[in-house]
Order: sequence, then C-alpha cells, then structure tokens
Amino acid sequence: MSGGARLALFSAAATLMAACALLPLVTPATWLLQAAFLLAIQTGVGAAARRVPLARPLTIAAQALVTLVLLTLMFAREQAILGIIPGPEVFEHFGVLLQTGGEDVGRFAIPAPLSDGIRLMMVGGVLVIGLAVDALAVTLRSAAPAGLPLLALYSVAAGLSDGGAGWLWFLLAAAGYLLLLLAEGRDRLSQWGRVFGGAPRTPGPDTSPGAVAPVRTGRRIGAVALGVALVVPLGLPSLDGGLLDGTGTGVGPGSGGGGTISAVNPLVSLRDSLNVDEDRQVMSYNTDSEDTQDLYLRIVSLDEFDGTAWKPSKRNIEDVPGSFPTPPGLGDDVQRTEVETRISAADWYAQDWLPMPYPASQVGISGKWRYEPVGRTLVGDHGQTTRGLDYSVKSLIVQPTAEQLADAPEPPGWLRREFTDVPDSLPPVVYDTARQVTAGSSNNYERAVKLQDWFALEGGFVYDTEVQVGSGSQAIERFLRDKEGFCVHFSFAMASMARTLGIPARVAVGFTPGSPQSDGTMSVGLRDAHAWPELYFEGVGWTRFEPTPNRGTVPEYTRSTTPGTTLPEPGTSQEAAPRAPTAAPSTSESCTAEEKRLQEPCGSESPEAAITATDDGPPWPQILLWVLGGLAVLAIPLLPMMWRVRVRAVRLGTHGRTETDAAAHTLAAWHEVTDTAWDFGIAPDESQTPRKAAARITRIGHLDPAAATSVHRIADAVEQVLYAPRPRPTPGLADDVRRMTDGLRATVSTATRLRALLAPRSAVRVAWAVSASWASLKSRATARLTALIRRPSAGEGSG
Repeated sequence: MSGGARLALFSAAATLMAACALLPLVTPATWLLQAAFLLAIQTGVGAAARRVPLARPLTIAAQALVTLVLLTLMFAREQAILGIIPGPEVFEHFGVLLQTGGEDVGRFAIPAPLSDGIRLMMVGGVLVIGLAVDALAVTLRSAAPAGLPLLALYSVAAGLSDGGAGWLWFLLAAAGYLLLLLAEGRDRLSQWGRVFGGAPRTPGPDTSPGAVAPVRTGRRIGAVALGVALVVPLGLPSLDGGLLDGTGTGVGPGSGGGGTISAVNPLVSLRDSLNVDEDRQVMSYNTDSEDTQDLYLRIVSLDEFDGTAWKPSKRNIEDVPGSFPTPPGLGDDVQRTEVETRISAADWYAQDWLPMPYPASQVGISGKWRYEPVGRTLVGDHGQTTRGLDYSVKSLIVQPTAEQLADAPEPPGWLRREFTDVPDSLPPVVYDTARQVTAGSSNNYERAVKLQDWFALEGGFVYDTEVQVGSGSQAIERFLRDKEGFCVHFSFAMASMARTLGIPARVAVGFTPGSPQSDGTMSVGLRDAHAWPELYFEGVGWTRFEPTPNRGTVPEYTRSTTPGTTLPEPGTSQEAAPRAPTAAPSTSESCTAEEKRLQEPCGSESPEAAITATDDGPPWPQILLWVLGGLAVLAIPLLPMMWRVRVRAVRLGTHGRTETDAAAHTLAAWHEVTDTAWDFGIAPDESQTPRKAAARITRIGHLDPAAATSVHRIADAVEQVLYAPRPRPTPGLADDVRRMTDGLRATVSTATRLRALLAPRSAVRVAWAVSASWASLKSRATARLTALIRRPSAGEGSG
C-alpha cells in the first residue's frame, strides 16, 4: 500500500474514532455503520483522484460531489433526477429533513431515537468532517491542522452528552488523531530514506541524534493537540445540567463553597422530560396530607424575565436552617396545615435542585446542600445530587379564601419593583390583551382569576405539544395569536401579562403530584414535569395558579364569585384520571403515526414533544456557531505555527531527480536554514554569501560541531548551485536542516523555543508576499489603464 493510501486510511479511521463520541446521543447505533461505509467510498474516491493525478481543488471537489450523490441515494432517492442526480427538490428535501432532525434533537431526551432527520445530521456530519480531514491531511499533506475538524466533532458530542464515559470517547478521538500524525510522520520519513522510530540499524558516519527530531516534533504536536482538545470543551457553552434531567451538573456543584447560584434555564430539560418515550419514575413519596392533588413538587422558580427567557436570578445561598422562616407575605389569619412528605428519588435521577412541596418549613436530608431563601429552594453543593436519596419535607398547605386574596394590600415596594419588571421589547399586544381580558376587575385577585380562566377555558386555547413557538420578544405574541402550546407557554404568558398589570409574578418549574399506587405511595414520572405561574398577594404570599388546560389541578381559592365563571369544581383534576397500576400495555404504544399526525385522541397518552419558548427552531445551528467561533478563536493564534509547519514540510519534502529539481531543493533547504535561524532570533543578512551566513549562524547560535558541519554542508551545496558550471546534487540536506534545528533548540531558553514554535518571526514573509502581490497587481492595473488611455481611437489619424 502506498504512503498516500495508507494516510487516507488513517484519516478515515481517525474520523470514525472521533465520531464514536456521538454514540451515546442516539440509539440504535446503526448510523455509524452507514457512515463508515459511505466514508470508505469517499476516501476511495479521494485516493483514486490523487493517483490520476487531479489537481488538489479538483480532488476535493470530486469527493464532495460523490458525497452529495451518496447522501442523495440514501436520503432523497425519490426526489433525485433519475434517482441519483441531485436537483433542487433534493436540496429542499434535505432542508426539511434537517429541520425535522433539529426539532427531534430538541424534542427527545438523550439517547434520542434514530429518526431520518437525526440520521442525516449524524451521517452527513461525519462525512463533512471526514472530507475536511482527508483534504487537510492527505490532499494538502498537512495532518496537524486536521485535528481542528476532529476537535469540532468531539466538542459537539461532548457538549450534548451527559458525560457518563466522556473520558473514553476523548481517549478514542485523541488516539485517532495521534495515529494520523504518526502515519504522516512515517510517510514523510520513508520518503527521506529513514526508518521512523529509532536509530539506523548500521552505524554510519552520518548517525546523530538529529535523526529522531521529527519523532520529537510529532510528540510535541500531539501534546499541543491533546491540550487543545482538553481546553476547548471547557470554553464551549454547556448544554446539559438542567433542572429536570439526571445529568448531575449545573448550578450547585463547584469548588468555591457555594456562595451564590447563577441563572440557569431549565426549560430544555422540561421539554425533554415531557417527551420521553418511556415514562420513567423519577421519585415516589408518601404523605400524611389528606389531599395530594395540590401537592406540587416544586424545584425552582424563574423570577427574571429579559424578554427572551424566564430564568432564576443570581441569588445568595446559605447553610440549610433547622427550620425555615415563615414564607414571605403569609399572614397569621390565613388557614394553613403542616404536612410531612417522605420522598425517595430514583437511582438514575441525579438532580442538583431538590424537588419538594412549597412552601417547605423543614427538610431532613443527608449530603451537602445549600439554602436559597428567596425561592426557598435547596441546591446541591460540590457535586451533591438527589441520586438515590431518601429525604423528608415538612411543608405548609396554605388555604386562603377568595376574600383574603381580593382584599390583599399593596406588596412592598422592593418586591413590586423586582417582580413586575418587564423588558421594553415586550410586544404591545401583551399589554393590550391583558387589559382586555381583565376589563371590569376591581382588584388584582379578580384580574388573576380572569387571566387563568381565559387561558384554561374561555380563550379558545389548545393544549398542543407539536407547536413551533419561537424565541425572543415575539414568542408570547405568537402564542397569543396561534393559541396553541403547552405548560411553558401558558405559564410564561400568564406571568408576563400579570406583570404588565402590576401583579408580582414568577414561573415555577417542577412536577405535578403524580399518580397513586396500590401500596399507598404516589409515583412521579418524567411526564409529570410541569411549569405554572406563581402570583404574589400580600398577606398570603406566593400563590399558585393553573392556566394550562388538561394539566394539574385548579386551586380552590381561584373559584371566584364573579358571574360567568365556568371553572370546574374545586379540587377536581383537569387532566385524565390518575394512572392506576396495570399489567396491560400502555395504549399510547398502540397509537398509529396517522393518528398522531391528525392529533386524534389515542388512549391515555401523556403529553409529549414539549417545545420551549426560548428556542426558535433547532438548537444545532447555535451549537455549530459556538463550535466554529471557538475554533476560529483558537485557530487564529496558531496560524503562524501552522504556516511554518506547512512551509517546512514543502521545503524538505520529496523532489524530482533532475538537476533542476535538485537545485530547487537545495535552495529551498537553504531558505529553511535562514528562516529557522530567524525564528530563533538570528535575523537574516542578505548581503552575505552563503558561506559567511553559515559561519554567522554557527557563531551566534553556539552550534555544536555536528550541527555546524550540517550548516556548512548546506552552504557549500548552495554555492555549487549558484556558481558551479555543473552542480552536483547533495544528498541528506533535509537531515542537515533538522540537525541544525536541534542544535539551535538546545542552546536557547524555553521562552525562545516557544516563541519559535508559536510565533515564528519568519511568518512575516506572508505579509511581505501579500504586499508584493498587491504592489504587482496595482502596477499591472496601472500599466493597462495607461495603455488604454494612450491607445489612439479607430478614426484618429497620424497627421
């Protein structure tokens, strides 16, 4: 097998090894076999094109064209011309599949099912990365920069996965990259006539430690690449760590002692939890409460609204008190009952925030937890999660009357300012609709009930998990216009409208009470994830409302005496009857795709496919932009180093056997000598002869005898090329250059070595070349313009 074919094989293997990091994201893993097959064809086409040989741009274009045809055959055969030629309909179909795949990425929890859209994203992404790696490492003969697309592939996988065995995928991707560097090193050294990996078997006069310099260089490049791969994922935006998933990352853990908690967005996790194919049990609990329908398990409240998203504010946290203080705003005359709930979290559910009834008055739990007093929540510290924990919570069931809520005085000024703040970007339709719906109300309680009533019953809204509601300030406006959404949309809209009416409001995220079991416990599953608005009334405190139809229960205190109210009887559930234990298969599994498409009822299937109001379409473009931006920021400082690596490889690479080729190779080796010396601080002096320049480099660089001899051998070869009538080719010039480089490196400081590697002075030749090209271009343009001006017209005579 030729060196180029071997290198192409290793580049494909490196791509597949990096692609293995995507395996935990999707099930089943058959997509990887399809990607491997198509990648093999793509690699074979590149090898054949280089053997013809085609020009480098034509080789890459041929591979890209074949890749497009392969994807057309696999995903868009019916839309192609003659079943194989991609036309406009094919690209349109690809766009639809990619959009569907993006929606599936946002809809399903990890691991996501292998839909056609996701399969196109996975297979197509691997082929694009494989084409980039093959082009850089094989076609352009520069394996080091090929690590950047491999890093992009691994970084996307690392950002989306839960990190369960991330170290394994990292080692696999890094091994693939190092194998690619090793293959390129063997290929180059084989062309130099050396055996990679050690000293020559038979000692000779030219034997020196310089022969293994490329090995050391490869190791250093590998070390830099590994360091880059470790650092870049730390700078990418984290895509996990939500409030409902089991990632075990996010807000609480840290090394700083837990002084504050930062704003996070739990809605992606809420969406994923509602959308799971199997309703896994998150926790079970038993309680001494007589009525469990109001026992919502609250995780956190979202109290900051910036016009794009609701999220928790950055708050101070403190040690967990033995007994929590009285909830803010709760007066002594409001009826309350203290109940105790004993909760057992599932072994797989690693949650940073502690789900518990609101308002809690005391928590008995082991581990490292911290208390956030404004939201009355507990957050894990130093990696503490709920995984497999048993804990007890004493909480209050607050039972205000409608009269107490209607007679509530004005809230404190600081609370009103903070919790009625809305951004300037909020559309006017939100203000106008809120006032139209609550027209004729005499107090904030009546306004709140009318808002709840309008969303739940009277406004014509439909609970639909398949809607597409975008992000930004127009999200609520679109929801109010289309009147389709799920709990996030209803709670966001009602809280925003309440704030425009001067009612302090926030959004709570957690779980509905769950379903009773035969052993007397309550089971809470992923599909019980929910969001609801909380409004503040002085004398009562933060009060739950339920605007989402078919979810949760309507609180008894929202039964207003206002004429025309059509709310159901208090205490009755608005959702389907509680799930009773049964051995029969779920009816949701029998729903056909046609029934789901037509949105027809199919048994007791729970709501699915939650769409967050902070996502405007699929998240993968944003991920891709972050990755490309990070790679660009990383690559720009490394451009001088990569340019020098490429130039050095070209100068010292193989050459023809004619006298002209040998002369050009000799001059290229001399240019590499002067540029390398310049990188180490010895500026070139163009006025000196090669012999004097060699003596100057030897003296200033303090070269050892072997390195000095190598420099003078190159100088003698250059003088032969310049002055001898028939110059003789000199073998081993590349080894002489490497020997001189090792000699210079051994005599300078670490800082100088790093400067020569990362910021080589000779890279300024790029700027000089660009300046010279620009000057030449201007000169030619000026000459042509002058010639046109001076050219006599057709009818112009000479006299």
